[in-house]
Amino acid sequence: MMAVLGENRYGKAEVRVVRVDRSQEPHGIRDWNVSVSLAGDMREVHLSGANDQVLPTDTQKNTIYVLAQQLGDVEPEVFALALARHFVDRQPGISRARVQLDSYGWNPIGPHSLVRSGDGIRTVTVVHDEQSGSWVLGGLRELTLLNTTDSEFWGFARDDYTTLAETTDRMLATSVEARWRFRDADYDGGDWAVTYDTARQALLDAFTGTYSYSLQQSLYAMGCRVLAEVPQVCEVRLALPNKHHFLVDLSPFGLPNHNEVYLAADRPYGLIEGQVLADDAPEAGPAWS
Repeated sequence: MMAVLGENRYGKAEVRVVRVDRSQEPHGIRDWNVSVSLAGDMREVHLSGANDQVLPTDTQKNTIYVLAQQLGDVEPEVFALALARHFVDRQPGISRARVQLDSYGWNPIGPHSLVRSGDGIRTVTVVHDEQSGSWVLGGLRELTLLNTTDSEFWGFARDDYTTLAETTDRMLATSVEARWRFRDADYDGGDWAVTYDTARQALLDAFTGTYSYSLQQSLYAMGCRVLAEVPQVCEVRLALPNKHHFLVDLSPFGLPNHNEVYLAADRPYGLIEGQVLADDAPEAGPAWS
């Protein structure tokens, strides 16, 4: 048997960078967690240990801090694109750079005081390839949503091990993880903040406005709404854990429970995943992998 080297990449993971813009009143802040992966001509470092094509991960970390200072108060997509292109354009041994960025929101409560936002984490994934160009995925995670009613679940398949009771009125809660792909593989324009806000609001509106017979139905409605509201987007992928809420049996205490008191269970949970595509969506690029 002969062993061969397969696909590989390396980089610096979870570099925390906070940039303060003191020119604003109140002060602005960008709070990011940035991960970089680089790929290219890395055969010899694996086979013989030759490091001449390897850009140290410590250098990658330093580059993140330098660009944060140089680029100023920019949207996370702008930063991630600039960072990925920096590595590919300046290092002959690197042909592809992948940047993943989590952006944490802060809301001002005074001239120089802020409170951490609890309404989800904005995410960005960028891949820049010297041959195929740039690919951008927007998204979010940890956006917790709940409907107290207008949700049913019945008529499902059964077998010998089914114990779940049907319901025509249940609590529906989830923590949304969503990613959306831009139609133009090299899309690098427009107002990134407006695009994000519009896509996020589309998710909220669809969750709120859908009378749900299953979380799958809600997922499809949410993906469709993003496609309708953000024409630059051609694909949405969603992961929706079903945050179960079970009615507490109060009968041992002689009390009724008319859909009022619930146990919020954190695990196990159902996990509903799916993608919604425009019918003319171009082929997905390397950012998904």
